[in-house]
Amino acid sequence: MTNSRDKGARGERELASELRKHGYNCHRGMQFKGGPDSPDVEGLPHIHIECKRVERLDIYAAIDQSRRDAQGSGDLPAVFHRKNNCDWLVTMRLEDWMKLYKGEDLG
Repeated sequence: MTNSRDKGARGERELASELRKHGYNCHRGMQFKGGPDSPDVEGLPHIHIECKRVERLDIYAAIDQSRRDAQGSGDLPAVFHRKNNCDWLVTMRLEDWMKLYKGEDLG
């Protein structure tokens, strides 16, 4: 369990670093809030990030987790994920992605 937790924390740090390269002041959520529904990475306005750094991913379970954790926050749930030697990907529900694409006011 500790190994997967360590890998998860490394993935969160890696993702936060990538997002900082794009100009966002991102950091691991557990560093600041530490609650069970805290986003894995904070700093993207209006996005609740669930970070998965695994070789095999049940994307629907990950989206469900992000949706549950984002509930009541007004943030759009998203899963940022990658496996070894691959690019970071972002998965969102279509309805949430369309809000971003249309430039809807998110708060």
